[in-house]
Amino acid sequence: MASSSSSSVVSIKRWDSSSSRGRRSIVRVNIPVPAASLPFTRFHLPPSPTPAAVRWKGEVRNRNTIGLAFQNKNNNSIRKKKSDAPKAWKWNPPVSHSQQFKKWIPYCSHLSRNCYQKTTSFPLTRSAPTFFLDKSCFPLSIHTLNTASGNRICAPCATVGPDEPHAASTTWPDALLEKQDFDSFYPQLQTTELEGFLSTKLPSHPMLHRGQLKNGLRYLILPNKVPPNRFEAHMEVHVGSIDEEDDEQGIAHMIEHVAFLGSKKREKLLGTGARSNAYTDFQHTVFHIHSPTCTKDSDEDLLPLVLDALNEIAFHPKFLSSRVEKERRAILSELQMMNTIEYRVDCQLLQHLHSENKLSKRFPIGLEEQIKKWDADKIRKFHERWYFPANATLYVVGDIDNISKTIYQIEAVFEQTGLKNQTASPPTSSAFGAMAKFLVPKLSAGFAGSLSYESSSNSADQSKIVKKERHAVHPPIKHNWSLPGHNTDMKPPQIFQHELLQNFSINMFCKIPVNKVHTFGDLRNVLMKRIFLSSLHFRINTRYKSSNPPFTSVELDHSDSGREGCTVTTLTVTAEPKNWQSAIKVAVHEVRRLKEFGVTKGELTRYMNALLKDSEQLAAMIDNVSSVDNLDFIMESDALGHTVMDQRQGHESLVAVAGTVTLDEVNSIGAQVLEFISDFGKPTASLPAAVVACVPKKVHVDGIGETEFKITSSEIMAAIKSGLEETIEAEPELEVPKELISPVQLQELRMQQRPSFIPLSPEINVTKVQDKETGITQRRLSNGIPVNYRISKNEARGGVMRLIVGGGRAAETSDAKGAVIVGVRTLSESGCVGNFSREQVELFCVNHLINCSLESTEEFISMEFRFTLRDNGMHAAFQLLHMVLEHSVWLEDAFDRARQLYLSYYRSIPKSLERSTAHKLMLAMMNGDERFVEPTPKSLQTLTLKSVKDAVMNQFIGDNMEVSIVGDFSEEEIESCILDYLGTVRASRDAEREHGFSPILFRPSPSDLQFQQVFLKDTDERACAYIAGPAPNRWGFTVDGKDLLESAGDVPIADDAQPDSEGKDVQKDLRRKLRGHPLFFGITMGLLAEVINSRLFTTVRDSLGLTYDVSFELKLFDRLKLGWYVISVTSTPSKVFKAVDACKNVLRGLHTNKIAPRELDRAKRTLLMRHEAEIKSNAYWLGLLAHLQASSVPRKGISCIKELTSLYEAASIEDIYLAYDQLKVDEVSLYSCIGIAGAHAGEGTMASLEEEESNERFQGVIPVGRGLSTMTRPTT
Repeated sequence: MASSSSSSVVSIKRWDSSSSRGRRSIVRVNIPVPAASLPFTRFHLPPSPTPAAVRWKGEVRNRNTIGLAFQNKNNNSIRKKKSDAPKAWKWNPPVSHSQQFKKWIPYCSHLSRNCYQKTTSFPLTRSAPTFFLDKSCFPLSIHTLNTASGNRICAPCATVGPDEPHAASTTWPDALLEKQDFDSFYPQLQTTELEGFLSTKLPSHPMLHRGQLKNGLRYLILPNKVPPNRFEAHMEVHVGSIDEEDDEQGIAHMIEHVAFLGSKKREKLLGTGARSNAYTDFQHTVFHIHSPTCTKDSDEDLLPLVLDALNEIAFHPKFLSSRVEKERRAILSELQMMNTIEYRVDCQLLQHLHSENKLSKRFPIGLEEQIKKWDADKIRKFHERWYFPANATLYVVGDIDNISKTIYQIEAVFEQTGLKNQTASPPTSSAFGAMAKFLVPKLSAGFAGSLSYESSSNSADQSKIVKKERHAVHPPIKHNWSLPGHNTDMKPPQIFQHELLQNFSINMFCKIPVNKVHTFGDLRNVLMKRIFLSSLHFRINTRYKSSNPPFTSVELDHSDSGREGCTVTTLTVTAEPKNWQSAIKVAVHEVRRLKEFGVTKGELTRYMNALLKDSEQLAAMIDNVSSVDNLDFIMESDALGHTVMDQRQGHESLVAVAGTVTLDEVNSIGAQVLEFISDFGKPTASLPAAVVACVPKKVHVDGIGETEFKITSSEIMAAIKSGLEETIEAEPELEVPKELISPVQLQELRMQQRPSFIPLSPEINVTKVQDKETGITQRRLSNGIPVNYRISKNEARGGVMRLIVGGGRAAETSDAKGAVIVGVRTLSESGCVGNFSREQVELFCVNHLINCSLESTEEFISMEFRFTLRDNGMHAAFQLLHMVLEHSVWLEDAFDRARQLYLSYYRSIPKSLERSTAHKLMLAMMNGDERFVEPTPKSLQTLTLKSVKDAVMNQFIGDNMEVSIVGDFSEEEIESCILDYLGTVRASRDAEREHGFSPILFRPSPSDLQFQQVFLKDTDERACAYIAGPAPNRWGFTVDGKDLLESAGDVPIADDAQPDSEGKDVQKDLRRKLRGHPLFFGITMGLLAEVINSRLFTTVRDSLGLTYDVSFELKLFDRLKLGWYVISVTSTPSKVFKAVDACKNVLRGLHTNKIAPRELDRAKRTLLMRHEAEIKSNAYWLGLLAHLQASSVPRKGISCIKELTSLYEAASIEDIYLAYDQLKVDEVSLYSCIGIAGAHAGEGTMASLEEEESNERFQGVIPVGRGLSTMTRPTT
């Protein structure tokens, strides 16, 4: 990672480790098919119960990998990756389209890129099936194929030009999927004609322009309007850690850091609104810049400046000794920071999976002893060998109107690079080098003839001036394929055992060559795999629901990897250590059942239907895919050699092949994927590439305590064989409800409840308030439920809905600690409503493409639904919400599972340096208030099913709830659903109940707990620290009852140095308006956080070299009258104390080192840019609508949305200091805790968690830490 922070990303999170968090698709089939949502209604909560208390971004950000992604703090980071680890109580919904309202991955095969930069973590629960995480899609125009019977197969073909409209219908005839029998869909189709169709090439993206300069630099240009007036420019150099010699391990990553952060031209972009970043993986180094199309003041075109910066970074870096030393320190710090147990597990898995090649030995971060030795000359020589135009590809995607002008600008900047005094032969297909098949599609003269809009700047005499060809220094990566007869040596299961592991996990790998998706037949094969594996996923994760389930999660991942040059199928089983044998047996048994009996006709119809609906949704959103998502997809597709199509082409192609799919073929191709498991040990079967178990050294046994965990390879083999020998039976068909509330039942509900809209408040005697500027409509139902909605065309035929219930964990009582979070988890684990089983509810969601998530925070309980408006999807989502509110089912076994999960999580805390350290900090600062931390075993044992049910459902009271909906619906549609399904919810069960809570207090200061240390025994040295202190809440209220907004308005406004009095008066009016606005502290605190973050980075990281990663985060509550700030810093044991002191100095130094106007301007641009980028997202609008009518957040109003931009622009440095003065940063208010891990860390000084638990004042204070995820971050 080049942190402004440069980083390499090899996020190989295909696998689970004991304490990873977040959610991953259990079935990841890497394909150019749109991802089917296959939503999962187990009300997805966060997989591992992270304390809703300490959701510090610095803690929760995924760091999945062996690789480093980086952020430029000075540049405000171009690509702050969205963490897969959701907020503390949110379980990622497994749906594709709905899950992608913010992050649409367009077409073909995004999943393998996911392995490297967007890691999807692993569920800690069985309830997390993310069916089709691949949101890719392939869209086209239509031509037809006549069959002998006169039926026609729709076969998409490329349009004539980029401006040609796609007018053809892309939907199936009504009810077709319900009626069709896939085995006989085209009974008279002639085999030769079908074969001809399936061998037809897929069309290429009609808007994608490709070209090549005289010096060999390849470029791709894609016009894309989202976000408007911005573009992405990525320079991908085809060199990575795989190209390093034995004494160069980590040098590609070092060059990424030095080249990126040493660029003066990149620094000149600061202040323009541009953000930059970089990463390195096995075979690529990528520098990228996200920029406005022009400057704000002068309308100067920024693309030439951005290209010039990329040219300097990639091809003309200055390897100054000072910069090399600075980045050396940063990388060594980064290496220790990322060396978590999850990272070590990943390394072990990669080493065994690729033991036969260099992938197992060349992790991008490199080796510490080598990083310490290189001088600038050594680094320069590696750069000269690999970094030149013919070995690179430039991608430009964004709001570009004039392609010819863009090509001219590319030529003007890059054409002379690398040509000086050198000549070579022109690039041909061989110019890609021997490893080209892993990097880009097979192309003639550098590009495939079928690719649309190919252009070239090279002339007939190009051969005379090309400097170098793409290197062919090393041969393609050699793999031992898991193919019958290819490898006859069966490797015994490998065991990685470590004291920091908490759970048992086993991974069975199968490795085969990548099947490039070029034809309709290729696409058809991928579609059939997805259907087959989705069935397996659903079966495993719904069948086993005893109170002591045999596994925590079972995942089957089948995905292409452009970075590893192969397709890997992975069966991952995680379990409590005591259940490991049963867990393996169950997983293998289910794989055998599916392989033996195949999917049923009902399953085929169900998943095919879901895929096509989701594909249609993606196609409809073609104009709403962000530039970065389009670009990520294209880069990965090129690396894999897949054909790139747009979303419409992808959908039309999918429709075309869907009709040719038969049940027998689905089962046949699926059986091949699973053969390495189902036929394990048979001579004719494919051998696994590796079997790796990751296990703890010690486990907790009730009544005994910590005992040694013993396991052998032969025992693992025996467990696998026991699953192979178990008797299997065919899967019965399951009846799936078409609706949860029938028309007759709905009519009865209307008659009983007589729903209607009432005035919003006694003061406002109107039943409907509409704001034309924002498009927001406010309503209130007769049962007391307030409703906000906004009609939005941004996401075609899609919608999102959120229910927010006031209370959350703050409403827990002293005799029921943890009741709310355990209750929310129990509700999720049950998944039943009314008379419908969990399986039926989940399949109901699959059929309607509904995604549901349930979250519990300190202040609220919330449910979020994502849905499509196709096929009554919105009605279905409202029906589900109604049933949860009125007829949720609370099961004892679900409660047992939820309680066991928290018990296991509690016991894992001492095995994480970050969580243990944060635990100590929160223990001190919050005075042991267990509502902000994980419940202790003692608290968990006192809970009952009734107590957790009451704790949750007593908050679901009419006027204590608020529902917001955003989507592409009509006013008539949404108001009908609101009345029918929300209006018929019974009025408050206990209208007189007071929803208060016990006071929340910070520990009185001074205290001897304000500075603490944590020591963790580990084989490797690491260190981290947290610094925290009190802050007001978002609306200016403090824990001691002060209303700061009142006093802020009394502070006189200083005169600005405005030349004219009129301008001065206008500015004063704006600032006076800000001072009196309810969001004053929310706005100014956000800007302050940006300023502090920038200073921490430039001082603690860049100038002093004490850390790689430091961040300042604010937690500002809405309902609770308090907040806090947290500084998170990672370092080495020898530097961590200095790093903490430096952080404190930065935090306290804002009065002595005054905020400069340029700092404030940069902070404003950053936040406004984020706002502008997100404003087209339905999910973002849900956040804006939150609490609009909540009585517990009285200051929130429409003006907080309408005036957001002007409030940011009006903020002055004086305003920022008013906010800063409300942070408690003095020595008696500030709390800090340092964590140190190592072989001899703190010997004889660390109390155990059990010992701390015995102190009743501080029971169970377990904050969240960054160790829960393994993705190295783009560090913002």
